[in-house]
Amino acid sequence: MHVQRHAPPVEIRRPEAEAIAAAYRRAAKGDARAARVQAITDALTDLDAADRRAAGQGRLIARGSARGRVHG
Repeated sequence: MHVQRHAPPVEIRRPEAEAIAAAYRRAAKGDARAARVQAITDALTDLDAADRRAAGQGRLIARGSARGRVHG
């Protein structure tokens, strides 16, 4: 799998990432592995939902552009 980087520089996101990691670890009662697995599961779930929304929007846009065509 090829990872594409479209995120801001690491130094901008690092404090947010550390806060999220700490929250997952607290929720997992200190179990670092369980925290990582849950964070990854949540991220994949969010990505899947975003993909579904994008696909739905693409269908709406395609349908709208087909309706908006001027036939001459």
